[in-house]
Amino acid sequence: MTNRTVLRVSAGVELGTLVVLLANLVTVHLPEVSQAIGPIHGLAYIGSVVCALLLARGNHRVWLLSLIPGVGGILAARAARAAEVKSDRSA
Repeated sequence: MTNRTVLRVSAGVELGTLVVLLANLVTVHLPEVSQAIGPIHGLAYIGSVVCALLLARGNHRVWLLSLIPGVGGILAARAARAAEVKSDRSA
């Protein structure tokens, strides 16, 4: 698995867990859901940032985008892909 694939998976988990947490907050607000999903969301967020740092290769835009909660990992994966394509074209 490539770093970009790991970033996409962790970004998807981060976004999914954020949706679950917000849905829980808006509807029934069960503390058990928050206790179970909250740490998973936090780990997925940290994982997205770390993967983006590994993919950045001097491109600050990639890892700065990953700092946006919820969708940052997805945006960072797209920016990393665009930077990779751009570098392939110039080579």
